[in-house]
Amino acid sequence: MEQLISTSSPHIHSGASSRRIMLDVIIALLPASVAAVVIFGMKALAVLAVCVVSAVAAEALFNVLVHKPQTVGDCSAIVTGLLLGLNLSTNVPLWQCAVGSVFAIIVVKCLFGGLGHNFANPAIAGRVFMLLAFSAVAGGAMPAGAELATGATPLELLPAGVSDQLPSLWEMFIGLCGGAVGETCALALLLGYVYLVVRKVIKWYVPAIFIGTVFVCCFIASGDVVLALYEILAGGLFLGAIFMATDYVTTPINAHGRMLFAVGCGLITFIIRWFCRYPEGVSFSILIMNILSPYLEKWTARKPLGG
Repeated sequence: MEQLISTSSPHIHSGASSRRIMLDVIIALLPASVAAVVIFGMKALAVLAVCVVSAVAAEALFNVLVHKPQTVGDCSAIVTGLLLGLNLSTNVPLWQCAVGSVFAIIVVKCLFGGLGHNFANPAIAGRVFMLLAFSAVAGGAMPAGAELATGATPLELLPAGVSDQLPSLWEMFIGLCGGAVGETCALALLLGYVYLVVRKVIKWYVPAIFIGTVFVCCFIASGDVVLALYEILAGGLFLGAIFMATDYVTTPINAHGRMLFAVGCGLITFIIRWFCRYPEGVSFSILIMNILSPYLEKWTARKPLGG
């Protein structure tokens, strides 16, 4: 035998690979991407394209500079760029989109060892970086057919109690409201959710618990079912819960740990939205729980028999 390969268990190949999983995520994001272009116009396509191209170019260039084998073929950089772009508004200058993608890939992913070694979801970290560094990252942009190019998003109207200016729940569900290009159409995001669950890429209960926790907390705090529905349909809750709170690397590997992770994300999102009056808390909640993920994994790990 010329080459002996030694690896840890399990030794039975499941047929899954990083590339296949990333391709499934890209397919699941296609409905939201198409909806973004339909709702917000060609500016949305430009934001998505710049984010994806910048992310792929940044990873390829980093590998060349540090003399590492090219890893862009696993498509993870495409997923990061696409997720970041869907979390941004069409009001964001394209050069800021490129800066956010480069930060997500180089600082959060590559400098920590690449795919499988990052401490936080790169797209989430890139978005938080842009929220702190720039303005108008998520809010302000209105659908292409609206009379005004910019305006208050539902998350900005809800704390102000301006109910007469809110879109209907149906308009919220199909995405006819302001916000980031990929967060408004819950219908498109749910299509992606169903695809990922059927393909067994994600566990169905993580997004359900995350969104359900926000709904229950808002209902208890307000006593209004309609207001609670507005809270879960507004902002990036569906996008974050389905595509970023289910990341393999930055979330616990066991079921109980994932459940606690989802509950924690929901509670932090509710606290930020309800008490801090900050228009969005999903990104910060996932980032905080990413940091706590190793501890959740340790606390919920099963002890071996006799251990």
